[in-house]
Amino acid sequence: MNKRNCLYAVLFLLAGFSGFSLHTDAKKQNSIQREGWELVWHDEFDGDKLSEDWTRIPRFSNPPEWNKYMSTDDRLFEVKDGKLILYGLNNDYLPQDTAHFLTSGVYTRGKVFFQRGRIDIRLKMDDASGAWPAAWLLPEAQWPYGGEIDIMERLNHDTIVYQTVHSYTTEYDTIARKSQCWSSIGSIKRGDWNVYSVELYEDHICFYINDRPTFTYRKQPELGHKQYPYDRPMYLLIDMQLGGHWVGRVNPKELPCRYQIDYVRFYKKKEK
Repeated sequence: MNKRNCLYAVLFLLAGFSGFSLHTDAKKQNSIQREGWELVWHDEFDGDKLSEDWTRIPRFSNPPEWNKYMSTDDRLFEVKDGKLILYGLNNDYLPQDTAHFLTSGVYTRGKVFFQRGRIDIRLKMDDASGAWPAAWLLPEAQWPYGGEIDIMERLNHDTIVYQTVHSYTTEYDTIARKSQCWSSIGSIKRGDWNVYSVELYEDHICFYINDRPTFTYRKQPELGHKQYPYDRPMYLLIDMQLGGHWVGRVNPKELPCRYQIDYVRFYKKKEK
């Protein structure tokens, strides 16, 4: 992927919705509340298997780079100690699969969709050359016309992550794409847990890392509907990726690598 990086922070007064609450383990009750927001969906990964809200991402018939090594094999997934763990491995145990590496991912496609609210995802990533873990949103629409929201992408051993929006405008309209920042980088605590967040609104999107605002992308009506297709239901993808033109070559000696997910939480703004 091509990225343009710009750094700035903006604080906003926000308005929103209410919703229903789901069960969670008592140990996380204190941290799960967010002032001014109401929890409407979440997964704390407290059991020993994935909930029915998730599906393992299969390898597509004509896979893009991020999907090139995807596998649904059980050895690439683990739910334990309140965490979902996704693995990137050397392929030395599936002889029927010709891929050099195997990666794993889950998504809520066809099951849970997100629109006009806040998503918080707490993640921890191993370092490895060629590792490309991501958390992102897609709609049930043709890319890039329906938009893509990258809540977090991280490369190799970096101490930064990328947060980006994609649309027809950012990909193909070379004049309009210069009208505002559509990608940003932010620092993280390497080798530790970090919380990545996005707030979705009718006319703007706000990105955060550990509750620090990183950047905001706004609707520009004068540019037409292709510039801001994001106010629609979108499903969440969380996947461990390996290799590609952007991230570079994989070092097999640095595998396996883990991608740990502590929780995913979706909030709506409380009504005043």
